[in-house]
Amino acid sequence: MPENESAALHALFHDEWEAHLEFDPFFATVTGDRRYNDRLPEASEARYAREAQSLHSFLSRLSQIDCAGLSEADRLNCDVFRRLKQDAVAEIEFRTYLMPISRMGGFHTFLGELVNLISFDRSKDYEDYLARLDGFSAHTQAQIDLMREGLRLGITQPRVALEGTQASIAGFIVDDPTKSALLEPFQRFPEAVDGADQKRLRQEALRVIEGSTVAAYRSLLRFMEDEYLPGARPTIAASDLPDGRRFYEHCVRMHLSLDVTPEAVHQTGLAEVQRIRQEMESIRAKVGFEGDLAAFGEHLRHEPRFYAASPEQLMKEVAYVLKRMDGELPRLFRKLPRLPYGIKPVPDYLAPQTTTAYYWEGAGDGSRAGFYYVNTYDLKSRPLYEIEALSLHEAVPGHHLQIALQTEMTDLPEFRRFEGFTAFVEGWGLYAERLGLEVGFYQDPYSDYGRLIYEMWRACRLVVDTGMHALGWSRQQAIAFLTENTALTELNVRNEIDRYITMPGQALAYKMGELKLRELRRRAEDRLGPRFDVRDFHDAVLQDGAIPLDVLEGNMEAWIEDRAGRK
Repeated sequence: MPENESAALHALFHDEWEAHLEFDPFFATVTGDRRYNDRLPEASEARYAREAQSLHSFLSRLSQIDCAGLSEADRLNCDVFRRLKQDAVAEIEFRTYLMPISRMGGFHTFLGELVNLISFDRSKDYEDYLARLDGFSAHTQAQIDLMREGLRLGITQPRVALEGTQASIAGFIVDDPTKSALLEPFQRFPEAVDGADQKRLRQEALRVIEGSTVAAYRSLLRFMEDEYLPGARPTIAASDLPDGRRFYEHCVRMHLSLDVTPEAVHQTGLAEVQRIRQEMESIRAKVGFEGDLAAFGEHLRHEPRFYAASPEQLMKEVAYVLKRMDGELPRLFRKLPRLPYGIKPVPDYLAPQTTTAYYWEGAGDGSRAGFYYVNTYDLKSRPLYEIEALSLHEAVPGHHLQIALQTEMTDLPEFRRFEGFTAFVEGWGLYAERLGLEVGFYQDPYSDYGRLIYEMWRACRLVVDTGMHALGWSRQQAIAFLTENTALTELNVRNEIDRYITMPGQALAYKMGELKLRELRRRAEDRLGPRFDVRDFHDAVLQDGAIPLDVLEGNMEAWIEDRAGRK
């Protein structure tokens, strides 16, 4: 009976979700589930073997369910679940867990991020956080053991892309525990925590940070400097890892949710670079700059008027752009999320080696807003002409709008609310940058050039990511290509290239996802003509959350045909 099959399917989803949260308490915290807030993830080969076995068991249960006979919604649930869990199994089988630290962060920085992910509104929240601080020493040693195994097997991050990670560890090493960023929750307490408890909890935090947590960071820093960095692989390509070619092909498929080869992605990138250069040339001519694009890029990198004088100015510029866009959203969407978002500077311990900005999703229960983190480190690397494109991508109508809507879909299984496919999420973010053109942004030609710089940057990713990981490009060759074709500052270029080295395939998702979204919109506009309404189109794209691009294409084709057939 279909009812029995559907019940079995949703029981499977529930069981796997519970197992997922138990295996990864950090992920549970991100979703807003507090049950595991006193735990750190287990870091061991045995844990990952158990997790892989668990995933295989759930996939086996799925294979025994007749998904074809279920409702359209449940058929989609089956497809998304199968693909997500197959990718999770592959990540474990390629032993990516042996590389838990990169220049983008890792378990050591996530401990610091917990301060922003937990709603500290009762004594138990502080007790749970203390338990994690107290357990961090053993957890760090377990992660070091995994990294040593990675050294033995040649499964490490490239040495060149690890340079600078020392700062993200050293930022937590303090002689005075009152100066620790980890103490922040104990600097203020809600009224629900009485005075005696406040004093006790703060004293315990000082004791744990000074006696255990800081020592763990010191041990990790010594290991990184004495063993891991010297022993890390000198090559940069994912294809140089054990079974590396197959691993990179997996990364491409996983992040793109499309069956494409690295070579095909590379050629798409080259074509997009050529197209975008023509648009950039027209703006260079429009502002009357007489040199070529390379000279124009150098001019933009060094002209003082394009840079904020203080972190406060940069944050104010970001806030102004987003408040303007908030007012334009009803022109682009019928349905908007209830969850608000805020802006924060990137933490000091992460800022020097991380990207220009990033987004942290809010809690699924609405207890924590989403946050757009802006990098205020090295202001001469944060041009003001990029702010419109960057902010529309990371906040609204980009990541916050899409992800908040998805987490508010309480009729979906939990894995659909909190998991998804990179090409949809990042493709939407890049598509959202262009939406500014439709509601009055990019009026300043330099800001419009900044938008094209960002689009070119994502097109270049298709070239340099596949170039380095599959086609034999050197790091310097990739740096030169990105420098030649964008006006990104030198720091951003280096950080970006090292990010692509660190996260093979992930950077391909932006442009490939955006190209698919723009293709689907053109089809809808051509087919529907005057009946096309961008608000309905956007709501249809977002209504199922972050799904695979091929599934999205099928859904949107059906939506277009349905609209076209209406009288």
